[in-house]
Amino acid sequence: MQKDDSLKLGILLEKRDSDHPWLDHEWVFVGVIPGAPEIEGMRVIREAPGATQFHAATLELSLHRAEAEAYQYNLTSPEPSVFVVLREDEEDDGDAPIVAELVTVSPYEAQDYLDSSEELVERILMPDNIKAWVTEFVETHYTEEPFKKRKRDNLRPEEYKFGQEPLVELRKRMARDGEDGN
Repeated sequence: MQKDDSLKLGILLEKRDSDHPWLDHEWVFVGVIPGAPEIEGMRVIREAPGATQFHAATLELSLHRAEAEAYQYNLTSPEPSVFVVLREDEEDDGDAPIVAELVTVSPYEAQDYLDSSEELVERILMPDNIKAWVTEFVETHYTEEPFKKRKRDNLRPEEYKFGQEPLVELRKRMARDGEDGN
């Protein structure tokens, strides 16, 4: 799929202390940095008691004309969102057990990754500057297709019973046969 427009986004993850008995901490997607530079590994942005915020990755948010309907759906939802796909890091070197793989504003694409259950999909509210950018893209590329009601076929389903004689026809034939005395 050819991309029509793109923007580099820094992915902000936060490592929070957890009070869950089986978890020491949890990773949460907390924001994006539009126009962020490329980075190698995770960088600490801010530390506070019980939480550390990281610039985890810089990913490209690509918009495609074919996905304009999905972006329109996202923009008209009660909470327009940015979605990030996170995966378990198989080469965990101690920084973080997860890696940010993809960022999207298509709820349909996010749902596809949720359906696989191999990835974690997190969302945040779409920042106003990204919302304006996506809105401009949708206004340029999205045209709503009018609903077209499908006309019914002139088929009589009772005539198509996998080779069986229709019940109505069977009754007529039996009535005729009974009158003939056969």
